[in-house]
Amino acid sequence: MLKDSNPGDEFDGQDPQSLLKNLQSLLAKKETEKLKEEIYLAFAALDDPLEWLLDVLEASSDLKGKGCSLAYHIAHELQFRIKEHPNGQLISQAGLRFKKLQPRVLPVLTQCHISLLDLLISIYQLHDADRDLLLDHISHLCHNKKFKEAAILSTKLKLQPDLEVEKMCIPLLLQDKMNLVESYVEGHPNLQQQLLCLLDSWCEPGFRTETVTKQYQGVPNIRAEKINHKMLSKLVFRFLDKYSLDPALCPNAINQRSMGTLRYLVHKTFVEKTMTEESWADHVQCTIGNNPLLQEKLVQLLVGYNHLNAAATWALHYNLPEERLPWSVAEELKALQSQERDTTKQKGANCEEWRKDHYYQLPIPRENVLFLSTWEEVQKCTDYVLQPGQVVGIDMEWRPSFGIVGGKSRVSLVQMAVRGQVFLLDMLQLLNQDGKDEEALLSFFQTLFADPTITKLGYGIAGDLHNLGHSCTAFKNLDMQLCGTVDLLTVHKQLPKYSGEMEKGCQKVNALPLKNEAAQCGRPLEKGLSLLVQHVLGKPLDKTEQLSNWEKRPLHERQILYAALDAYCLLEVFTKLQNDLADFGLSPDILTLQPKKACTEVRAKKLPSKQRMPPTCNEMSTASVKENPRSSASISVWDFRVVCDNMLQGLGRYLRCLGVDVRMLKNDDEHRKAAELARKEHRVILTSGLPYQTLRSQVGEGRCFLVDCSEKAREQALRVLKHFNVQVTLADVFSRCQACNCDQYLKISKEKMMQLVKQRGLLTNTEEEEEEEEAAGESLENRNANLEAETLTLNSQQPAYSPNCRWLEESGLDTESALLPNGTSLKIEAIPIGVLTKENLAYFYCCSQCGKVFWEGSHFRRVVSQFKEVLDLSEDSQSFCDQK
Repeated sequence: MLKDSNPGDEFDGQDPQSLLKNLQSLLAKKETEKLKEEIYLAFAALDDPLEWLLDVLEASSDLKGKGCSLAYHIAHELQFRIKEHPNGQLISQAGLRFKKLQPRVLPVLTQCHISLLDLLISIYQLHDADRDLLLDHISHLCHNKKFKEAAILSTKLKLQPDLEVEKMCIPLLLQDKMNLVESYVEGHPNLQQQLLCLLDSWCEPGFRTETVTKQYQGVPNIRAEKINHKMLSKLVFRFLDKYSLDPALCPNAINQRSMGTLRYLVHKTFVEKTMTEESWADHVQCTIGNNPLLQEKLVQLLVGYNHLNAAATWALHYNLPEERLPWSVAEELKALQSQERDTTKQKGANCEEWRKDHYYQLPIPRENVLFLSTWEEVQKCTDYVLQPGQVVGIDMEWRPSFGIVGGKSRVSLVQMAVRGQVFLLDMLQLLNQDGKDEEALLSFFQTLFADPTITKLGYGIAGDLHNLGHSCTAFKNLDMQLCGTVDLLTVHKQLPKYSGEMEKGCQKVNALPLKNEAAQCGRPLEKGLSLLVQHVLGKPLDKTEQLSNWEKRPLHERQILYAALDAYCLLEVFTKLQNDLADFGLSPDILTLQPKKACTEVRAKKLPSKQRMPPTCNEMSTASVKENPRSSASISVWDFRVVCDNMLQGLGRYLRCLGVDVRMLKNDDEHRKAAELARKEHRVILTSGLPYQTLRSQVGEGRCFLVDCSEKAREQALRVLKHFNVQVTLADVFSRCQACNCDQYLKISKEKMMQLVKQRGLLTNTEEEEEEEEAAGESLENRNANLEAETLTLNSQQPAYSPNCRWLEESGLDTESALLPNGTSLKIEAIPIGVLTKENLAYFYCCSQCGKVFWEGSHFRRVVSQFKEVLDLSEDSQSFCDQK
């Protein structure tokens, strides 16, 4: 509120330039409250605050800065005054001047940081400005090749309906600024459809990026190498899913992905021979549908693989005219129509016989495999599965989507095997009972996965549970409750598969005599669980049903046997390994039950700070578990190193607060840099969204973690620390510089810092006396009471700041120039003068790399309170956190 006295009296004789210098001085001294007061009073003393603000903006050089510049403070206070007096003299008098001031504001907006941009748009009422004026300015920006600024401003001013999508978005696409493109079309369905059609036109066969880039010569930072069919296809399908658009708008991208699916299916069926004819036919028809182009492409593809009979069969199935078929296929089609081929059944019988001889078979009777589709039936298996001490093999099946639009996979079948029995839970039917069985099923799963007395066996079980959570939101957090598990995928990685013993074992299996039927049926290279079963039990698994349609009901007999064996073989492998660990070259504790969320991460051997080295991929994911007071599989902050992508900088800052070694990608860094850093420096990648799948394939198992962007940075940090079971102590909090990630500090006493501040000329004797007088102004009684209370709190409850870091000797600091040994100057000008007079403050902590200065304050105690659930606290510190 304005005072009753004339607020402009103290500004009498002070011109705007002098006023500006006075405000700049207050900003430099970090006297924020006094600065706000002076600005507030200045508005009443100035004839035209709106024009004065423009003068300040046009003369400023730090408008792009993210910090609070003087221009930002003035604009913020001006907006506050306008809101406080919406019908006041400032607005009523300025109404006629807006049209004159708005053309001056527009060029300034191009140079502003986003935080200042919103303020200026509101203050100068640009939403109500002449639309032609705004559109002319956007055109001017585009003409000067400032497409980023044009997109941001047109989005803020809601000018998109009056602008061409191609004109605004193509340059941004070429500059790889997809976040701006998405913001530009957000909330505009017509623009989203136009953008989708544009991207799809680039997916057309024969499209060349050069034809587009030639039109934008001179545009800075064009990344034409990123515009390729693969990237464009990903963008198209991302927009399809995000905006729920009609797939008919992007025929080129859909045909392109369908062709990739067909090539994959042909390879699996005719090269690897790991897919049955029934599964092959089902997937082909689902992929092609009634698309004539894809029907012809399928025939051409089969001809390329020299499968004329299959090409002719599909040409007959789709009734393709002969004139559109290759000559060789037309001839084969005539033979197919005139002859009865009886060899297929005989060949199928021979293959079946050969498979029984050369693949591992289900060792229990078929009647012991139960297919359960109602909760009443599921209750039959609970008595078997939930017995204390039980060992349960768990696997899941879902229909492969092959990237088909709308083909998101959902778990169709959950297999649970106990000794002598296999239970197949029909998830499609169980979750299709109007929710009445969902709660009971969830309770069953929670009891099973959270019970440490029941051993759960899996092969990549975390991935199975992740897919189950996507299938039904009720099961989303089952992986967080998982304990008492043995993941045989982790065990598989410890087998000496590259050693001579492994090669001999494989040679024994592969040396089995192959008949002519074997050559016809094919023998693909084993991998995954099939390879583990081959190594441990002597024969591989038959995986021809792996890619079958698991949503089709009823399941055929081969699918049921395949699903049952996939779960039951886990029991057989586990038993065999338990009995012969030494023969397989495994350590005795490799099959130790893994506690909740610990899985296989371990704590590295404790070394002095300067000697600590980051664990390698194998050390982090497979080393043996050692006892630890907090958790048998926890790791220290010093043994955990991460790299955050440029969308997770908030998460990175929180982890640095807790002492984690964090590298953060810059906004213009490519995601592949994260993989390079992870491999070179043994870091875990923290990423979100589309890059996850690509990055995960470029680093070791368990070295890439998908972060949920819908969560706040604090929740993300907690989830990461819990997932990797990182043990954080009080000494780790703020043990790293928040600005540069350095872990070496210089500790300077308050008296020495006061001396350095005086030498720099940042504290005059007058200011020091004023601070001392203000501090002495408290009554002696109140002061003693406060000191007594503070001392009691500090001694009995508050956690003390004592960072676990490397220390730089104070002798390494040049006290005259305040320069560090690396030539960096201490940033002592950032220290508020009031901090230097705090009685309870004894030391300052200076980063030895960037020179930033830290001190203990409320921020330290706030972070301790926010992360108390992952901090290893003493009883007194825990009591303090609970009170917070």
